[in-house]
Amino acid sequence: MTFQSILFKRPEDAIKSESLAPAFFADLNLDQIIAAVTRGREEYNLKPFFYTALGDVAAVEYRHDVFRDLENRVLLEYVETFSEHMRTMRANLALADRLYYAYQKKRWFLAAVEAYCEAVSGLANHLTRVDLKSSGFLGLRDYVAEYAGSPEFTQLLADTTRLAADLSAVTYCLNIKGNSIKIRKYELENDYSAVIEETFARFQQGTVKDYRVKYSFGPEMNHVEAGVLELVAKLYPEEFSRLDEYCSTYSNFLAEKLKAFDREIKFYVAYLEYINRIKRAGLSFCYPRVSDDCKEVHSYAGFDLALAAKLVNEDSTVVWNDFHLNGPERILVVSGPNQGGKTTFARAFGQLHFLAATGCPVPGREARLLLFDRMFTHFEKEEDIQNLRGKLQDDLLRIYHILNQATARSIIIMNEIFTSTTLQDAVFLGRKVLGRISALDCLAVFVTFIDELAASGAQTVSMVSTVRPENPALRTYKVVRRPAGGLSYALSIAEKYRLTYDWLKERIRS
Repeated sequence: MTFQSILFKRPEDAIKSESLAPAFFADLNLDQIIAAVTRGREEYNLKPFFYTALGDVAAVEYRHDVFRDLENRVLLEYVETFSEHMRTMRANLALADRLYYAYQKKRWFLAAVEAYCEAVSGLANHLTRVDLKSSGFLGLRDYVAEYAGSPEFTQLLADTTRLAADLSAVTYCLNIKGNSIKIRKYELENDYSAVIEETFARFQQGTVKDYRVKYSFGPEMNHVEAGVLELVAKLYPEEFSRLDEYCSTYSNFLAEKLKAFDREIKFYVAYLEYINRIKRAGLSFCYPRVSDDCKEVHSYAGFDLALAAKLVNEDSTVVWNDFHLNGPERILVVSGPNQGGKTTFARAFGQLHFLAATGCPVPGREARLLLFDRMFTHFEKEEDIQNLRGKLQDDLLRIYHILNQATARSIIIMNEIFTSTTLQDAVFLGRKVLGRISALDCLAVFVTFIDELAASGAQTVSMVSTVRPENPALRTYKVVRRPAGGLSYALSIAEKYRLTYDWLKERIRS
């Protein structure tokens, strides 16, 4: 049995699955995405899986293949059926653990194993009916077939089926007199309740008030019911003795790989459910080509997934953008008017790379992305009066730590830094930071209000958020590859409001 995990190609990668959320999650709104993806599935603790970026191309492609298999609705339904049985198993085990009386606990334990046997048998049967392509599902199919046919499981299934049938066949009569209850075996006596109902049925005249007492049918027993059960056990010592032996023999019935599969497969199911809702709005997703050394990255028709999910809920239009880096190009310098989509573009760049590193389909028609070693973000934060540092000093310290930790395989995303200093100082510091990033040869997005930084060498590419030509006050939220044009934007605004030099001279004359 070579199958280890549906989520991790290599067993050693699974150790990372309990990691915490990376520091950049909030800046890129990845925390919102993962919260929405995992909502309603808290019992599976899926978030740690989404916190773990893979650094190996083969590991990413392993997940891509599993995702492609799960796009088959038939397979997805089979997986969901398995999960429902496993959820029933867990619920029954939890109930058995919570209850007090011994035989009741043991019967619910038996019910849990019944659900487990049905889950395993069903999965083994269903996986043979589907055309599988991924090594993950092919390995699972082989493992489940071998496990379901093993002496260990076949004995469990046989003992469970026989014992459940024997216990279901247990029948008895109650003789209640005063405070005394006598128990004896059922001897084919008439069911007088049915006889009475049949006799009086002829006297029914329309809807009448129901005077019958409503009994609670919850799983908990009171002491009287427990006492009755103890007496029934004495009437059927063989069946209840076998129940005792069964619970002792099969206390560790659950196969660890199937337990892990039940949790891990929800990583795929939850993400597919999340993006399918966005696909129905007409947006594209793709399986990106990934590399751990090629930095010529691109994305066509990509978008901010967190924003798209919100806009789709509001029936609003989602704007997508393209980017590409060729040859020595490493840094996208994004400038343009405020509220024009610059920060959204930067977030989308980070989201694309991180989701690609988890093996998930990413927003867009096509993408080729870098498997990074670390990702760093620098977004504006409120000044912390506790550290007694000014905002500029705080920015510089954060940037210093980023540049000291980053490598050639890192990704750095900086958004509107040095806004608290003069333009001259911001230009000087911005060029220094871009110089350090260029020396590292890592990928970066640098959002700035300073047009001069957009042309800082062969490694930088200017991207500009655009406005509508007929009305520069309206943003298109499209970010295009072209030289920075902040001055022309300002002149357009001045022209619209008749504040150019020529207009002012004309107004002064009049």
